[in-house]
Amino acid sequence: QERLVESGGGSVQTGGSVRLSCAASGRTFSSSSMGWFRQAPGKEREFVAAITWSGDYTYYADSVKGRFTISRDNAKNTVFLQMNSLKPEDTAGYYCAAQYYHGRSLYYSTNYDYWGQGTQVTVSS
Repeated sequence: QERLVESGGGSVQTGGSVRLSCAASGRTFSSSSMGWFRQAPGKEREFVAAITWSGDYTYYADSVKGRFTISRDNAKNTVFLQMNSLKPEDTAGYYCAAQYYHGRSLYYSTNYDYWGQGTQVTVSS
C-alpha cells in the first residue's frame, strides 16, 4: 500500500510560481511511475504531467508544456511539480498518483494504483 501526501499548494498571482511536493510513505515508490493530475470545479480530472519510475522519461499535457516541470527524488520518496508562469486556468485541485503495475499509459487516471488527497492551487488575475 502506498500513501501519498501532497503539499505546497496555495494562492498566487498570474505569472507566479508554485512548487508542489508529493511524499510517499510506502515501500514501492522507487518502483512506481508517478503522475500529477488536476481537477477544477465542474470539470473532469485531467492529466498534467508524469515521470517514469527511473526518472528517465517525463510527459506533459500540452497546456502546461514549457511551464511545468515534474521531477522525483527516490532517496526522499518524493515527486515534485514545479509550476511557473501560472495562469488563472491553472486553478484546480492537484493530485499526485502512483502507478505501481507498469505497462499502462501514464496519461489516464484509471491507470494509476494509488492517489493522494490533493492540494489546491488558486491563481488570481
